[in-house]
Amino acid sequence: MKRSQYKKKSKKSWIKGLLVIVLLLMAGSGAFIYSIYHNAKQTVANKITQPVDSIDTTIGKKKVKDQEPLNVLLLGVDERENDAGRSDAMMVLSLNPKQDSMELVSIPRDTRAEIVGKGTEDKINHAYAFGGVDMSVNTVEKFLDIELDYYVRLNMEGLTELVGAVGGITVDNEIEFTRKGYHYPLGEIQLSQEETLDYVRMRKQDPNGDFGRNERQRKVIKGIIDKGASIGSVSKIDDIVQVLGNNMASNMDFEDMQNLLLNYRDTRKNVTTYQMQGSGTKIDGIYYYVINDEEIDKVKEMINSN
Repeated sequence: MKRSQYKKKSKKSWIKGLLVIVLLLMAGSGAFIYSIYHNAKQTVANKITQPVDSIDTTIGKKKVKDQEPLNVLLLGVDERENDAGRSDAMMVLSLNPKQDSMELVSIPRDTRAEIVGKGTEDKINHAYAFGGVDMSVNTVEKFLDIELDYYVRLNMEGLTELVGAVGGITVDNEIEFTRKGYHYPLGEIQLSQEETLDYVRMRKQDPNGDFGRNERQRKVIKGIIDKGASIGSVSKIDDIVQVLGNNMASNMDFEDMQNLLLNYRDTRKNVTTYQMQGSGTKIDGIYYYVINDEEIDKVKEMINSN
């Protein structure tokens, strides 16, 4: 065999070998991605999706399909052993894909409101302890005179696990403090999973008390959304799904989540946050936060116009 023919044959063999390796890698990646997709779908179906009687998901599905504005109730729950727990954080997340906007409104947990299904007025966060998600949904809908399309219930410690799953987040910190050995300086800071737990729990050093803590919770949620939307690693998606499976419940199914990610992903480009304003008072010796009708109407308009 001539030398030139040998070189040509060797070159062809080398190219074929490289192509085989590339194809094997692509097949392996495809199998891996399919495995992640399958695991995510199973986790959502078996662990996360929990329909409630208070929300008709057929309405929400139609809105998602038509890319209409959505209202989602976020419940950050402090769950304890042998206790139903209480909603430590209660927020309404409004998504408008046509305006590429997102609004996150916090309802103070001590807000005095009619607990729908209980027949009494009490602190709004007690609705979850009395009747779970259903009573919380009905109570918030009555309080703000709005329609909720979905709910998401998340164990508050699961919120910090999400930070770990996405590889840490960035927040703009407005108050310098130190808690349990962690120092949080002013300005843009990076938070790990461990740092986030104390960041959202701190209250006594904050002159705004619960309201300051609620603001930090909103910052963390926004940080998770921003980081999660920019993640390029498929393996991290699997980590995120596993954390959610252990700490989250929602009336969304896997298809709902896919459509939200596809059609509503740009809403994070324009995020506004708001905390409902009122005044503290004692009624029969119990502290309540009372929000007047003007403020309720203002927030209702904010949500409906987003």
